[in-house]
Amino acid sequence: MGSQPAMVWHRDTALPNVDLIAVPGGFSYGDYLRSGAMAAHSPIMREVVRSAERGVAVLGICNGFQILTEAGLLPGVLMRNKNLRFVCRDVFLRVENADTVFSNRYSAGQVIRIPVAHHDGNYFIDEEGRAQLEGEGRVAFRYCDTAGAADDRSNPNGSLSNIAGILDPTRRILGMMPHPERLSDPTLGGDDGRALFDSMISALS
Repeated sequence: MGSQPAMVWHRDTALPNVDLIAVPGGFSYGDYLRSGAMAAHSPIMREVVRSAERGVAVLGICNGFQILTEAGLLPGVLMRNKNLRFVCRDVFLRVENADTVFSNRYSAGQVIRIPVAHHDGNYFIDEEGRAQLEGEGRVAFRYCDTAGAADDRSNPNGSLSNIAGILDPTRRILGMMPHPERLSDPTLGGDDGRALFDSMISALS
């Protein structure tokens, strides 16, 4: 179904004609200096930025989210987790905006289970930036409990306002720390992440 994805090396300087750019998770450059800081200056990122400015959708997951903030495509920073420990477990997210390329197969307020695996997932932005994100509906996902309540106990990393994922002003760039691909099929133990990919297929086909 559809087209095969194109794999692009970080030292490449050109992108094929695509509908979506995915910047995946991992540990680019071993997370030395600051997570995503070095990768944001990889040659291919110049073309990623240019493509995003032309309206190509961009998804950044975990380290990909860190890279997008370091590259200036998304506001804020991802800092060390509040407890200074790597966290790897399933968490619950509340869908805050279901009217995007990435979330149209979810419902606003829906609670989903998605894994996290990071050491630097503590999202921070100044108060003016936070108010802008909230006011413009650009918080995509928020850490919560099984009932949808967002509090300190449901926050795995100390992120400001329990923010787990944000959008750019066009809502065509999404950065999120949790890994929807890790729960996208029942054989993986759950499929709450599948709707994110189905959303993109529906919106971009």
